[in-house]
Amino acid sequence: MNSQAKIRVGVLGATGAVGQRFVQMLQGHPWFELSVLCASPRNTGKRYGDACNWLLRGDMPAHLRDWVLEEMAPGIDCQLVFSALPSGPARTVEAELAAAGYVVCSNASAYRYEPDVPLLIPEVNPEHIGLIDLQRRQRGWEGFIATNPNCSTTHLVSAIHPLHEAFGVTKIFVVTMQAVSGGGYTGVPSMDVIDNVIPYIGAEEEKMESREPQKLLGQFDGQAVQMADFVVSAHCNRVPVRNGHLAAVSVEFARRPSLEDVRRAWAEYEPLPQRMGLPSAPDEAILYREEADRPQPRMDRLAGSVPGMTTVVGRLRADPLLHVKFLTLGHNTIRGAAGGSLLNAELLAAQGYLGGQKQADSDQLPVTEPVLATVP
Repeated sequence: MNSQAKIRVGVLGATGAVGQRFVQMLQGHPWFELSVLCASPRNTGKRYGDACNWLLRGDMPAHLRDWVLEEMAPGIDCQLVFSALPSGPARTVEAELAAAGYVVCSNASAYRYEPDVPLLIPEVNPEHIGLIDLQRRQRGWEGFIATNPNCSTTHLVSAIHPLHEAFGVTKIFVVTMQAVSGGGYTGVPSMDVIDNVIPYIGAEEEKMESREPQKLLGQFDGQAVQMADFVVSAHCNRVPVRNGHLAAVSVEFARRPSLEDVRRAWAEYEPLPQRMGLPSAPDEAILYREEADRPQPRMDRLAGSVPGMTTVVGRLRADPLLHVKFLTLGHNTIRGAAGGSLLNAELLAAQGYLGGQKQADSDQLPVTEPVLATVP
């Protein structure tokens, strides 16, 4: 796909931490061309270099410094927008853009739980994009909204998916140790988290227990998603780590597997994005670490062929209360936020939801490596 054929995209909330990650990950993307940056009314009309306090490793892309931030409203020059908005503004802005014909790939929670809006992890539930046709009919929108899950849910469900397919999950007990970047740049005061663990993250446990995993692992029957029937108990904690959410997970199954069965399910896992060769899909969706003390956030958050997009698991053991237990780790602002939306958009493009023909296999998709070498 040459540059003239690229899909023009914009970023909503481009000055924030997740918005910056979108901007970074779109540099050199083989399918998408960044054409517009949008911000809140207080920053609209300002230069990006003036309004944005760049937080990521490396400098702000020099060619974007003089770009003028635009209003988040119909009329912006793109076909697809990536939303890094807080849930409040997202509720209004995303709907206005979808109604006007834009494709909205959102990291916000505003529409995640709507029955006609797909909540996507492309490796897990690509068939849920069938909700888009229902969404357009019911709402009368020319465009549509597709969402990605919460950053802590993303890697939990990614690790669970092949096990659920093979053995049928019935119970999950999870304790998360979540990085401070998940709360935004000003979200967790340093004096609160240094030398400390904060055993509460607002609404996080509710998302993990009763909203997102069951929808993600539910069955799409052509009209709606039938929620998966299992129970989750979650304890969510903020820890003094910059990036990377680590979770201790115990699972019970309908059919009790051996540890070797679990290892084999992970090792043989080859979901749709990997088979299609989508640009942001890592070669290994799940990477198992053999070492007794891994995964670790500092060591493993950038694992995989596309840094930050792989789910890392380790410390698989028998569980004396349930069946098995293990650790899972993932980068929360890459795969758990911007990268999740980006991979959703690639799936939508490959399936013909952004204009082109549906692509049947990776041979028909022009793929080059995205530029991600400087992520922290």
